[in-house]
Amino acid sequence: MKKQYLHLSAYSCDKCRGPVVSASLAVRENVISKETDKHQVGATCLSCGHQQPPVGETAGVRHFMPVEWNPAAPVDARNATSTMVAALNRADLH
Repeated sequence: MKKQYLHLSAYSCDKCRGPVVSASLAVRENVISKETDKHQVGATCLSCGHQQPPVGETAGVRHFMPVEWNPAAPVDARNATSTMVAALNRADLH
């Protein structure tokens, strides 16, 4: 049975040194399989709002344990980035 996982990481902003949160989604076919269909959904500074390209395995990056994420509706991986941007734009209004 396929399960979707949310991956989060945090690192310092290139612009203001504030915290940047980066997120990606991945799918596992079963418990022992490797993750497939991994898609980056965004990296944004929580202090200044600067959108940054996600970083790889560099010093200072904190990776959090993946969390099983059951979406309310089926996820279209090709549309994940635009969905994340829309959610961040809504958050900016509050």
